[in-house]
Amino acid sequence: MSGQKKNKKFTVSGYVMDTGKNPVAGAIILLDKNNTGRVTDDEGFYKLKVKPDAGTITIFTMYGASAEASIDGRTSINFVLEKASPVSSQVQNKEKADDVVDIGYGVVKKKDLTYSVSKTNITEKNYSSYTNIYDLLRATVPGIQVSGEKIYIRGISTLNASTDPLFVVNGSITESIDNIQPVDVKSIQVLKDASASIYGVRGSNGVILINTIKAGDR
Repeated sequence: MSGQKKNKKFTVSGYVMDTGKNPVAGAIILLDKNNTGRVTDDEGFYKLKVKPDAGTITIFTMYGASAEASIDGRTSINFVLEKASPVSSQVQNKEKADDVVDIGYGVVKKKDLTYSVSKTNITEKNYSSYTNIYDLLRATVPGIQVSGEKIYIRGISTLNASTDPLFVVNGSITESIDNIQPVDVKSIQVLKDASASIYGVRGSNGVILINTIKAGDR
């Protein structure tokens, strides 16, 4: 690793293929078991910056395929996944929208999921009558309990002091959803168990994904 300075980040990149040498698009990239927010592109290519003390890169798909490799100072690491199926990076048209589920870092067809994901699409509904985001969640999203500003996802047993789920808004992890107005909400998904595992320990109490309406959606 000539030219690298202590504590200076460097770039690791590579390709993710299946056993037939086909690119695996939409595979999730974990760094030391933590979600990086990166996924492979249509060519199966990924790239991310890592610290010198970073240990492992893990590739994970919603079809249960995964692979892990130690970085050991390498800047190029390729992966071959068994039983890997491509994850669509986008919904092709409105007619197919009900057949896919947003998993936070891409979408996957419902029929290909090996776990359940609670999904509520509210793009075409008017929720301006709700006072706040917590009232909206309580009234419209199945599988959760809301008491004031505390949210608990049913079916999850936790040994942690906190039962709070992880909030991901428009693809970014956030500590609070207090400032989200109900009228601006486009869709909500609830992930738990295997579907929340891509967020590591932080998703152990479940994950609530919220997408808001952008200017072009109105």
